[in-house]
Amino acid sequence: MLPQVIIIGRPNVGKSTLFNRLVGKKLALVDDQPGVTRDRRFGEAHLLGLEFTIVDTAGWEDEDAASLPGRMRQQTEVSLHGADVALFVIDARAGLTPLDEEIGRWLRASTVPVIVIANKAEGRAGDGGLFEAFSLGLGEPVALSAEHGEGLADLFEALQPLIERDEDERFEPEVDEDDLSGPLKLAIVGRPNAGKSTLINAMLGEDRLLTGPEAGITRDSIAVDWQWTDPKGGDPRPVRLIDTAGMRKKAQVVEKLEKMAVADARHAVDFAEVVVLLLDATRGLEHQDLKIASMVIEEGRALIVAINKWDVAEGASGLFNGIRGALDEGLAQVRGLPLLAVSARTGKGLDDLLRAAFELREAWSKRVSTGLLNRWFDEALEKNPPPAPGGKRIKLRYITQAKTRPPGFVLFGTRLDELPESYRRYLVNGIRRDLGFEAVPVRLTLRSAKNPYKRD
Repeated sequence: MLPQVIIIGRPNVGKSTLFNRLVGKKLALVDDQPGVTRDRRFGEAHLLGLEFTIVDTAGWEDEDAASLPGRMRQQTEVSLHGADVALFVIDARAGLTPLDEEIGRWLRASTVPVIVIANKAEGRAGDGGLFEAFSLGLGEPVALSAEHGEGLADLFEALQPLIERDEDERFEPEVDEDDLSGPLKLAIVGRPNAGKSTLINAMLGEDRLLTGPEAGITRDSIAVDWQWTDPKGGDPRPVRLIDTAGMRKKAQVVEKLEKMAVADARHAVDFAEVVVLLLDATRGLEHQDLKIASMVIEEGRALIVAINKWDVAEGASGLFNGIRGALDEGLAQVRGLPLLAVSARTGKGLDDLLRAAFELREAWSKRVSTGLLNRWFDEALEKNPPPAPGGKRIKLRYITQAKTRPPGFVLFGTRLDELPESYRRYLVNGIRRDLGFEAVPVRLTLRSAKNPYKRD
């Protein structure tokens, strides 16, 4: 395990900018308005040869524990447990505030080593705040500009003695993405307030992600590594759960920050293997849900639809059958995708959901031998030969599987530009039905052999 370094501070002092600087990517959302980060975000940091896990946290606010800012603060407090080092970030240009002093008193009472970061210290405008930071009683502050990358060498010198480990301890083998023994990358998507964060907390058995009645609490896409043990038996299986921001209709997304959050959610889908589209049983299936599902399928990801809040659903049987019919009609390209009823509040159906996700990833990663594929292909042509537009036959010669994740096939023949879309769908549906790719998006590419006597 890599050492864990947590970033703490009041809102808008540059914590997420520092996080992005240390991981070398713009993983955390950054904006001028305070309170952008709400959940803990983990990343692999690299600083002049030092390697450690960096944790971005919500801005510390002095609010009632039951309020949203209060619950965000509780998440930050919990994250300090188990940390090896805390980076306490202040705004050097603004100087110390009473809230900074309150955080400093809390950190002094902990046993975790603390490094004070006087951020935004570029130029001379931050000198006053840098000198004020000595009064926190947490040692010599490090002058830094996370935005411009200044002062990282000084941060390295402060961190090195606290987190340096032997190379053998920090060595982690690379994971083959095609290896099914690796973590299942499972993203949870849906409209705001469908219960995505609550569902993940129920799986983990702890309040790991911030939840509440307010819609749109989650902004960053948050990944949580976890081990799932199937009650039906077997060894624990690694899962990387990815929580995402709620996706509203595009016309309703007007704020810059929400646009960034939705873009981040779409980015999370790109990195997932299986995606769970979470519906709210009290609202049923809406057009926006079908748009989200179509986006996931277009990205080539395996999709499960789960109806949450099943414990309070009215007319459950009719609701389930209605959603099933609407999905089959609206998503004909993956007719029969898994539809499950779950309850994040009671835990109903969560193990079934994870079991289905692992099975779906296996189908998504499946490769069919060329021999078996072409035997199926010959039978498909015999049952339904391709048409002959204008009296000239379209010759389909053979088919091969070019890739997995998602499964992609290449069909070779002549005059394929005249092959009707209906016949192409016939082949795709047959591949999915007969070769074990049910509910998985399948790609079929048509490729004609070049005629050496034809001039361009």
